[in-house]
Amino acid sequence: MNEQGFRSLIVWQRAKALAVEIYRLTRSESIKHDFSLIDQLRRSAVSVPSNIAEGDERKSDKDSIRFFHIAKGSLAELATQLEIARDVGYFTAAQVEPLLGQCAELGKMLGALVRARNNSTPRAASLAPSAPRPTPE
Repeated sequence: MNEQGFRSLIVWQRAKALAVEIYRLTRSESIKHDFSLIDQLRRSAVSVPSNIAEGDERKSDKDSIRFFHIAKGSLAELATQLEIARDVGYFTAAQVEPLLGQCAELGKMLGALVRARNNSTPRAASLAPSAPRPTPE
């Protein structure tokens, strides 16, 4: 295993960078009085790399996948909140569209990570084809 663990995952690196961008964006004058939306944006943004990290540190692929799905859900929350902030006039389309693009890209990367972890999980014995049963004489 890599010494850096989850820090070596490109998806984690990009998710962390997105969270930092969200923190910077939510410091702007245009949104400064909407404390609840600022909090929601920051929480969902921080949840993404946090759940990727936690998932990567889990001992089983099944556990890891669960956290990667939570990270994907947080990305959907973040994208929704960004669209709302844009639509009410806190942010411009020019500010939000690149962030929505990053959310979409991270979602694809997480989907690929989930598929990779699913493929490394041995199939349960109950899913394996059974041997033909002998017919009674």
